[in-house]
Amino acid sequence: MSDQLEIAVVDELMARASAAQAAYADGAIQERYNRAAQAVAWAIMEPSRNAELAEMAVATTGLGNVADKIQKNHRKTLGLMRDIASVKTCGIIEENPDLGITKIARPIGVVGAVVPSTNPVATPANNVINALKCGNAIILSPSPKGIEVCMRLLDCIHAEFDKIGANRDLVQMIPPPGTKARTQRLLETADLVIVTGSQDNVRRAYSSGTPAIGVGAGNATVIVDETADIRDAAQKIAASKTFDNATSCSSENAVIVVDDVYDAFVAALSEFGGATVSPALESQIIERLWPNGKLNRNALAKDADVLIDALQLHDHVPAGTRFIAVPTEGVGEEHPLSGEKLSLVLAIFRASDFESAKHLAGRLLVHQGAGHSVGLHTSRDARAVGLGRDLPTCRVIVNQAHCFATGGSFNNGLPFSLSMGCGSWGGNSIDENLHWKHFLNITKVVRETAVREPALDEIFEDYWSEAGK
Repeated sequence: MSDQLEIAVVDELMARASAAQAAYADGAIQERYNRAAQAVAWAIMEPSRNAELAEMAVATTGLGNVADKIQKNHRKTLGLMRDIASVKTCGIIEENPDLGITKIARPIGVVGAVVPSTNPVATPANNVINALKCGNAIILSPSPKGIEVCMRLLDCIHAEFDKIGANRDLVQMIPPPGTKARTQRLLETADLVIVTGSQDNVRRAYSSGTPAIGVGAGNATVIVDETADIRDAAQKIAASKTFDNATSCSSENAVIVVDDVYDAFVAALSEFGGATVSPALESQIIERLWPNGKLNRNALAKDADVLIDALQLHDHVPAGTRFIAVPTEGVGEEHPLSGEKLSLVLAIFRASDFESAKHLAGRLLVHQGAGHSVGLHTSRDARAVGLGRDLPTCRVIVNQAHCFATGGSFNNGLPFSLSMGCGSWGGNSIDENLHWKHFLNITKVVRETAVREPALDEIFEDYWSEAGK
């Protein structure tokens, strides 16, 4: 198909989305936006559909496992709906008489969302709910492997829309075959683009000329210090690392253990299915995990038995192994274990003390995953604050299972999301979890108030006392 025809496909979708969005926002009340968001949430959370979508996602992408995707689809959507339940996104949302300012929520228009194969159901559903809650239409651009399940998700959404009389054109997707030309046209013509996944797509979004929100690469690094509850840390790390076969950008990729508790931690890890292999196997594992310098598709987000077979580790790990921990030391391009692995392989580093562990965590972040997150298992909260003060990270996850906590959890205060902004460190425009407020424009009506001009000495008195006038 010629470039002009590729462009025409997207332009036709955009015209329909724009018309649907204009009608959706015309005379809107909050209940309209709330109901559309609820329709999408139920489209994915209804148990039989959730199971069907999870099964299709694993079957078509070859990534993750069905049970965990069912849980992810349910909990991430439920948490998002909790977060936005009482949020006002329509009409006047704030009055401040003292400042003379009235704030009015306004839709952005048509959102273009590029979504990854690792979470081909939960991520687009999250984007769609946020977009509709704020009065927008949305067009999805799924990864090639995620096209089939995205089409089915839209079928489910449209079936719910039919029940409430919502326009199906509010939620569309680029039809197959997905091409770079079609995605590029979406990036160029949407009113806002949201990109999760490929860093190449993130860069293209930022250079498209359209307001864009992209998220950074993960390479979650977690420190276990000498004051940690070792068994609790091991249990949480194992649960997080194995969830959905490590498809999450927040799955632990490296654990740094302080010397005093290293042996105890390795022993505890084995209780929960983590097999720490001999350091002598590092080169073999690297060779088989990155044949020809690229991640082995036969190991990528696969079940443990498939991974063990791909890495030829049957004689080196016990029965019942759920993930592999590989002792290593190097950091950087020549040491691939120090980067994101998207598999049930965990790099394990040893540090002489906490300060050494902290320094090593910083090196790992600078190598890959800057801005995303670090974790700390400790009984000294001040150390977590120190990590947040000194390392290039937007999140410090304390004494929690990292992949469950980073994207919001029912037992922490982060908003539920599948897209984590990494700030300037990660080359992103946001430093927080992507959520509803990023899908909204806010108009300010500004009135004259009493004059509040300060005298010069109010501003400069302390400066003058030190430096003189």
